[in-house]
Amino acid sequence: MTNQLLQTYGLKFNPFREDVPTDALYCSPRLDAFLRRVQLGIADGGYVMITGEPGSGKSVALRLLKKRLDAIPDVNVGVMEHPQSRVMDFYRELGDLFSVPLQGHNRWAGFKALREHWAEHISTTLMRPVLVMDEAQEVLLSVFSELRTLASKDLDTRQLLCVVIAGDQRLPERLRTPELLPLGSRLRRRFVVEQASRDELLACLDHRLEAAGNPSLMTSELKVTLVDHAIGNHRILMNLADELLAFGAEKGALRLDEKLFLESSEQPRSATTKVAPAAVKRKGA
Repeated sequence: MTNQLLQTYGLKFNPFREDVPTDALYCSPRLDAFLRRVQLGIADGGYVMITGEPGSGKSVALRLLKKRLDAIPDVNVGVMEHPQSRVMDFYRELGDLFSVPLQGHNRWAGFKALREHWAEHISTTLMRPVLVMDEAQEVLLSVFSELRTLASKDLDTRQLLCVVIAGDQRLPERLRTPELLPLGSRLRRRFVVEQASRDELLACLDHRLEAAGNPSLMTSELKVTLVDHAIGNHRILMNLADELLAFGAEKGALRLDEKLFLESSEQPRSATTKVAPAAVKRKGA
């Protein structure tokens, strides 16, 4: 979106894109309660899991959680960028995230160096470092197994890390398999991102518009229409709103309303609509 378009609608940023500022993300009461529980348990370490369908809001939950953890003094948060890594690349990424120099050819030395670094951090700050792994359903079995051993100490009586794993519905299914049950049994906090209600989606839309600087950009009727078309999915809602914003700018509309939405829905259809064979047959019958 160009600066000119932002100025046209009096927006500080596009409220419907994924890269909105963290302050523009809506936190439902249920999610807020979960995040507070995680914050309180950081000192103890262990595993946290966030799951949900694509577009349901897992990434939003992770971003909000990271912001809260970053605000806690002495909490060091590392976010993995490549969940599909093999074990040695996994170690290299951990070394980079936690500023621990590792030798790529010596896994045992890396194992010791990371554990010593984390143990020293805990003894100094009483806070566990945090490792965040998004798209964790893609993590290799060997990496999950290595992580379980790496993060535990003293015959599994101490946890050196707080690990936050997030993924789609394949993740809890994987953690129920015999190979990963030892890790799955260590989960202390679980949060399932459910299908959003109409009120939650409306509150999310209002929050985004308020944060972007133009709470009256959409009419109330349009908000309800968009929410009804989103079928409880945050990503669908934002994609619909983003498309409508671009269409409104193209049409020179100063405010987005339901009439504009209907027009935007009909326009592409009129250019590409084809009569189904069954319809033709009925018409000629």
